[in-house]
Amino acid sequence: MQGRSFWPALVVLPLTAIACGGAPSPGAQSPAQAAGPAEQCLADADVKRERKASEPDRIRVKHVLVKYEGAKNAPATITRTRAQACLRAQEALAKLKDGASFADIVAQYSDESGAATREGSLGDIERADVAPPFADAAFELKVREASDVVESPFGFHVILRVE
Repeated sequence: MQGRSFWPALVVLPLTAIACGGAPSPGAQSPAQAAGPAEQCLADADVKRERKASEPDRIRVKHVLVKYEGAKNAPATITRTRAQACLRAQEALAKLKDGASFADIVAQYSDESGAATREGSLGDIERADVAPPFADAAFELKVREASDVVESPFGFHVILRVE
C-alpha cells in the first residue's frame, strides 16, 4: 500500500452493494447516474442500511467530515453546496482507496474542528452517541474497513472502523 498509512490492509468495500443486495446488472443506470456525478453521489450517500443483530455494542472509529452550507453546526465560513460537499467527500474516499493515509485525508478534507490533530478519531462510540445514518454505516463495517460516503445532518462522512 502506498502512502504513510499505518493500516496494513485497509479494505474498502462499497456499502451500497451490501445494503442493496449486490451490484446492479451490467450496463444498468439509475436515474441519478444518468443525471450526473453529483446526483449519483447524493443518492449513494443516502442509502438505507439495516441494523444487524450480531453487531457489537461499541466500536472505535475515525471519520472525515465534509460540511456544507446549512448543515447542522456548519460555520458561516462554509459556503459549499450539499452536492459540492458530497463530491468532495467522494474525492477523499477515492484518494483513500488509492492508498493515501487516513490521517492525510482527514488533514486535507475534514471540516471538523480539531480533526487533523486527532486524525479524525471519535474514539469508542455506541449507536446512541452518533447520528443514525452514521451509526448504521459505522456498525456494519469490519475492522480496518472504510465506508462509502454517508450523509448525516452534520454533512458527509467517510468512516473508518478502527476496532
